Amino acid sequence: MEKSVMVVGLDDSDHSFYALEWTLQHFFSPSPENSPFKLVIVHAKPSALTAIGLAGPGSAEVLPYVDLDLRKIAARVLEKAKELCTAKSVNDAIFEVVDGDARNVLCDAVEKHHASVLVVGSHGYGALKRAVLGSVSDYCAHHAHCSVMIVKKPKIKH
Repeated sequence: MEKSVMVVGLDDSDHSFYALEWTLQHFFSPSPENSPFKLVIVHAKPSALTAIGLAGPGSAEVLPYVDLDLRKIAARVLEKAKELCTAKSVNDAIFEVVDGDARNVLCDAVEKHHASVLVVGSHGYGALKRAVLGSVSDYCAHHAHCSVMIVKKPKIKH
């Protein structure tokens, strides 16, 4: 019997890595044959033009440097994800970097892999910041064609 697919969306935030760690801890055991899921980890790499958010004079000279930085970030995200998986003895995960907006990339990954679960971290933005920046988790909860699990990092009480 083929395993269900679980897609985990990652960016370079602590919230995102917490969601991956939580998922590995709760759904994946040290013996891969006992896990009910096949794991696919997806990082959405924005375009350099999107990242700088402007196309004024001189932007053409900056784009290659921004793109290089985005590639380095993507490599760092995947390397850290691989380390977390290896530490939990999850050695058969699939890792992907896909160019584009995270909302669309994650929903497309669900379709591509026929995932039954999408896991995303929550940044815990307030209403104003969420309205300005948009919420990947909110978008995916409404548009992904599978169940969406939003993992929240516990707040530290003062």
